[in-house]
Amino acid sequence: MPAYHVAQINIAQMVDAINSETMSGFVARLDEINALADGAPGFVWRLQTDDGNATSLRVFDDNMLIVNMSVWEDMDSLRNYVYKTAHAELIKMRKQWFEKLGTPHMAIWYVPAGDIPTVEEATSKLDYLEAHGPTPQAFTFARDYTVDAWLALTH
Repeated sequence: MPAYHVAQINIAQMVDAINSETMSGFVARLDEINALADGAPGFVWRLQTDDGNATSLRVFDDNMLIVNMSVWEDMDSLRNYVYKTAHAELIKMRKQWFEKLGTPHMAIWYVPAGDIPTVEEATSKLDYLEAHGPTPQAFTFARDYTVDAWLALTH
């Protein structure tokens, strides 16, 4: 088992209320996509309420902003789930449901295996990414870093 895992947060600005007709296509796929994550190779944990997803959580002052967080064994596991499963279909359709944000909407970072990040820690990674761009502390798929690069900064 790896000593470090990969955590991620992504946020999305809904174009309409979660219970609207506009968002119904997204909502209809939540259980399927979350079950796909739960069973994916390398999956460790995801943020969820008793409903089985995180769409009812309001982390920001804006009620139209939803949050998703998860932890994976490694970058390859996360990347495979995001881009090589049915999850990728939702990415292609995101403009139907979500506005483009002017700030980072996703951050990835390393955590010690067994640690579950808090929402506060995760949102601070988005803030860090906006202020500093991608570094081993917080990065994106477009510019990722190895755990060794992160360890060199932190230890």
